[in-house]
Amino acid sequence: MTLDRRTFSAALAALGLPLPFAASAQDDFPNKPIRIVCPFAPGGGSDFIARVGADLLGKNIGQSVIVDNRPGAGGTLGSDYALHQPADGYTLLLVAGSYTVNPSLYKLKFDSAKDMTPVIQLSKGAYVVCVNPAKVQAKNLAELLEYGRNNPGKLSFASAGNGSHLHIATEYMFGMAKVKATHIPYKGTGPAITDLIAGNVDMLVAGTEGLMPHVKAGKLRALAVTTAQRQAAYPDIPTVAEAGKLPDYEVVAWHGLIAPKNLPAPVLAKINAAINTGLKAPELVARLEPTGVSPAGGTPEQFGQLIRVEIPRYAKVVQDNHIQTQ
Repeated sequence: MTLDRRTFSAALAALGLPLPFAASAQDDFPNKPIRIVCPFAPGGGSDFIARVGADLLGKNIGQSVIVDNRPGAGGTLGSDYALHQPADGYTLLLVAGSYTVNPSLYKLKFDSAKDMTPVIQLSKGAYVVCVNPAKVQAKNLAELLEYGRNNPGKLSFASAGNGSHLHIATEYMFGMAKVKATHIPYKGTGPAITDLIAGNVDMLVAGTEGLMPHVKAGKLRALAVTTAQRQAAYPDIPTVAEAGKLPDYEVVAWHGLIAPKNLPAPVLAKINAAINTGLKAPELVARLEPTGVSPAGGTPEQFGQLIRVEIPRYAKVVQDNHIQTQ
């Protein structure tokens, strides 16, 4: 009788004998469903990207992949849960730019740089600076910033929550421009957009996928995008750097996957390769790019470097602008 490798391993384990191949569990990966923890509520942009990632991984790695939403405390609750799971590749964590902000705002039970294994960057895109044209007379970002400098505290801006990446991106811009504005936090991007359209707040910095449909409908005016280069989907919208004369300003809206620290290299390589393959699919590019979001991909090392660079960068923004979660 011939035993397959898994049955042979089980037989040796039952007898208390050592396995002749220590990497068997890694070689068999994955042999059960994989879970992506999304530390944000269902229905938002992060949840959408988590489900795109789950679909790509499932199609290219041969196992089902589910999304487990665990929102709360700016994404820190779900992150803490996921990063304390076994480092076996069966629990991954969806992270966004807020992951690199949170160490400066919360007392975390994990080290955002050391207690994780970077897996892959899934997406990259821009935030867009929008105003309500019925309430704000500024036709461009330079005019808006000039108004803000001349009228401290009169300009109001919404965000997806106190300490959110959208909040930090806006404070970063205003800090560079020497503008004092009034922050109005909301419980998510959706309510912030609703109030911006209603005229209850002057401006909002948020993802192109959420704001640009309203710009096209004439309900909002887009003044700038936050990336260093203009977006191919919206080439007529200038960058904050050029329109606001703030050459050092750049904020990228990104999402990616990480895992608990010490994820075995063979498992990491399988997951990274599977998602990289999926991100190159023409139908995915065609699906995402009209929204201003592009597939990213790349190596774990490249994604890890992005995270390590952004943590101290946003720590300075938080400190300089005296931002707190309460």
